[in-house]
Amino acid sequence: MTETTAAVQVEEISPVQKKLSFDVPWEDVKKELEAAYRQVGKKAHVKGFRQGKVPRQVLEVYYKDQAEGEAVTNLVNRHYWDALQARDIQAVAQPVIDQKGIEPDKNFSFTATVEVEPLVEPKDYAGMELERQEVSVTNEDVDRRIDQIREMFATLGELSSDRAIIHGDFVTLDFQGSLDGVARDEMKADGYFLEVGSGRFIPGFEDQLVGLSKEEEKEFPITFPAEYGVPDMAGKEAVFKVKIRDIREKKLPEVNEEFVKNFEKYENMEEFRADLQKSLGEEAEARSRSALRDQILDKLVTGHDFEIPPSFQDRQVILMMGDLHRSLMAQGMPKEQASQRAFSQLERMREEAKKVVKSILILKKIAQIEAIDVNDEEVESRIGELAAKRGVPVETLKQQFEEEERIEDIRLELRNEKVFEFIIDRAKITPVAAPAGAGEVA
Repeated sequence: MTETTAAVQVEEISPVQKKLSFDVPWEDVKKELEAAYRQVGKKAHVKGFRQGKVPRQVLEVYYKDQAEGEAVTNLVNRHYWDALQARDIQAVAQPVIDQKGIEPDKNFSFTATVEVEPLVEPKDYAGMELERQEVSVTNEDVDRRIDQIREMFATLGELSSDRAIIHGDFVTLDFQGSLDGVARDEMKADGYFLEVGSGRFIPGFEDQLVGLSKEEEKEFPITFPAEYGVPDMAGKEAVFKVKIRDIREKKLPEVNEEFVKNFEKYENMEEFRADLQKSLGEEAEARSRSALRDQILDKLVTGHDFEIPPSFQDRQVILMMGDLHRSLMAQGMPKEQASQRAFSQLERMREEAKKVVKSILILKKIAQIEAIDVNDEEVESRIGELAAKRGVPVETLKQQFEEEERIEDIRLELRNEKVFEFIIDRAKITPVAAPAGAGEVA
């Protein structure tokens, strides 16, 4: 460590913020300034002087700002990092530096405001009282899963009768919307393909199509939701004109011995239903454990009151908004509209992010106290599991994670899983019936 000559005072602004005030003696400033001028002088170009031979007095005329800027940067970096190390201060974000520059023959003063992790003292995590949902898989659950599989293999065909549109039909339509009597381009489409009842359009729109026949036209008003992502449409009534071009209905396959043999791994219906029963049981167990972990997090977060670093919360909000934005775009929403929708959720996300960050800090501290860690072999094993699920080579996925800097995320996920298991193993668990619908397939 470089020996520091600065006087340093540390002020506790809050449990997660410290302000360090530095007073660097002129002698130290003078040395740093001389070093800066030497570096600047090596590359300086001044007419009438050879490069590297420009006198200090001339450099002060042409390169004063650059030399003093470099000197300030070096002084701040050196004294700031020395002070953190000497006082064991763990900064979690870049500091906010306040300095007024160098003045001749005067000490150089600056302040650095830093965020630090809060002091977390986990309590009541051993012997926690929890309720575990007992989820069973019934024949009705298996039947519902089979219905879902039939939907996956459904085809679209001509209407079996000369009828009007009902929910579940697929229609091709033209539509044009207007707001305050003005037709809007973003509310117009020709040949748009839509499943009636899918909920892709604003509430009420798809219901207006029910009962229409092929080539039929209709005009109707629809009010955009108050929370709609486009501000100048939110809460306003629009008028839509639609024309139905085509109507298709879903044709579901019959589930019989021939159908199940398409999956190759089943010889008959009994094997098919038995495998569905098994997979539904695994899913139900996963939901039960997830509910158990939610209880643990709720108890930990509500049972510990501490302030979190604002930068942690901001980072989590950015991650959540990014996830929502990608999800909306994956559902077909235009980029700009997805951005507006994600931004409209900012306040809700800030509260959610606060809980997430608190839980991460508590789980981290419990792991430290209980010496719960994750080794490289466990990380490699998890990457292998993920590669197998995705059907890609392990090395390919590992390289992708390294490039995306996600290896530590996997380590953190594994460590949290171990902490959850530690708490569950020591918890007082009461079996309870699952809420209605908990055994249903997702």
